[in-house]
Amino acid sequence: MKELNSQKIQNKLRSKFLKSGVKMMGPETIFFSNDTKIGKNVTIEPYVMIGSKVKIGNNVIIKSFSHLEKCQIENKVEIGPYARIRPDTILKEGSKIGNFVEIKKSVVGKKSKVNHLSYVGDSNIGKSVNIGAGTITCNYDGIKKNKTIIKDNVFIGSNSSLVAPVTIEQKSIIGAGSVVIKDVQDGKKIVGNPAREI
Repeated sequence: MKELNSQKIQNKLRSKFLKSGVKMMGPETIFFSNDTKIGKNVTIEPYVMIGSKVKIGNNVIIKSFSHLEKCQIENKVEIGPYARIRPDTILKEGSKIGNFVEIKKSVVGKKSKVNHLSYVGDSNIGKSVNIGAGTITCNYDGIKKNKTIIKDNVFIGSNSSLVAPVTIEQKSIIGAGSVVIKDVQDGKKIVGNPAREI
């Protein structure tokens, strides 16, 4: 009986969003919450799960097999496929979250990209930042969660580990495979394990 009620609720929500102009491919595979809010010109691909307290802006694309909960998605954002957006995350206008990326309790700034196979937790990312494939924020030290701050126009090479607490100032470049254990100043280029200036 519970299952039937759940199906009825989902069908009602799907119908509501279709009528409001949300483009859905395979609507029967997409799940919403009662409090989901969606703006205009939004496209949702099959097999997407939207948990509670999710607010989605205008001109957003959510690709297949993505999972969102307790987050805010601003305008012109692209998510997925296979992305997980966890609680207390804000994706700013024009940002892009790609495949097999997990974001938790973080702000991703305007036009910033986290395109592939990355974990970003307890972080504040500025504008026009590029996070390379396989980058992780090492936010947990075994006792508490620590913050990673990445300022505007930073480029982070693939497979980098950012060991929080750490701040990377604007226009810095982090070479691929770097392990960043201390703050990086404006415009510096660093590489290695541990990362050092070049």
